[in-house]
Amino acid sequence: MSENLHPEMLYRVLGSTGERVSAIGLGGFHLASEKVDESLSMRIVRTAIDQGITFMDNCWDYNDGASEIRMGKALRDGYREKVFLMTKIDGRSKKEATKQLDESLRRLQVDHIDLVQHHEVIRYEDPHRIFHEEGANAALVAAREAGKLRFIGFTGHKDPRIHLYMLEVAAAHGFMFDAVQMPLNVMDAHYRSFEKQVLPYLVEHDIGVLGMKSMAEGILLETNTVTPIECLHYALNLPTSVVITGIDSLEILDQALEAVRTFRPLSEQQAASLLARTAQASSSGEFEPFKTTSVFDGTAEHPEWLGEEPGRVQ
Repeated sequence: MSENLHPEMLYRVLGSTGERVSAIGLGGFHLASEKVDESLSMRIVRTAIDQGITFMDNCWDYNDGASEIRMGKALRDGYREKVFLMTKIDGRSKKEATKQLDESLRRLQVDHIDLVQHHEVIRYEDPHRIFHEEGANAALVAAREAGKLRFIGFTGHKDPRIHLYMLEVAAAHGFMFDAVQMPLNVMDAHYRSFEKQVLPYLVEHDIGVLGMKSMAEGILLETNTVTPIECLHYALNLPTSVVITGIDSLEILDQALEAVRTFRPLSEQQAASLLARTAQASSSGEFEPFKTTSVFDGTAEHPEWLGEEPGRVQ
């Protein structure tokens, strides 16, 4: 990635990678949502990059591949060199992970991806499947050696204890992730909290912190306890490398850019005030359904994305 520094953008280091990335990341899912056509998706991506956003988020399964295809088109004409490109794969077997990664490379029209993450680590069996000798991590390590990717991470939105278990299993295999993605928002602190349970481990081990669901797809805003800017400021105030946010219009892009421009570290009192406002609404996880329901679990709806169980006796 070439330097694409913008005076009004905030940049942070991605853990031990040493890479400087924008503190706000462009979420890839919405680039192919119902209200975003291809032309608008191109404008969103390129305008974001022109305004200093360098971190691009995507996933093999987003909108049946359309999100990666559109981002790939937007990254032509010299834009690829200006960004840190991340995508995710669902495959748990070496075979399936390799297949999905190669598809992502073709869709994105790139020869390498900066960060590839194991997507939706939401079950206790996921770490064992991923770290099996014929599991997905073997595929990503081989791809890293072949120059297809630079860094490896994982994501999940279900339970901080599963994140910690994934990190434990990785350590038992002598492996350290470069980045970890998880929900970080004003309500998370009150219920099954990634901020309280996982974040300290990542900071201690210098693993890049990728925050997501700062507004929980807008669900947090339905409580009328916080504004979009306050949600982004809270997440930016944590020791995050990047806060990834979904952007489906140029107006929402402007909102994210405004959050960065106006961000100042919160005092303890300011942070406590935000948490106090959201405490009652968030006590049961009702407004974080990605933790408490299967609605957000793409691999539960499509178990075939995981591939065959590694090492299964035929």
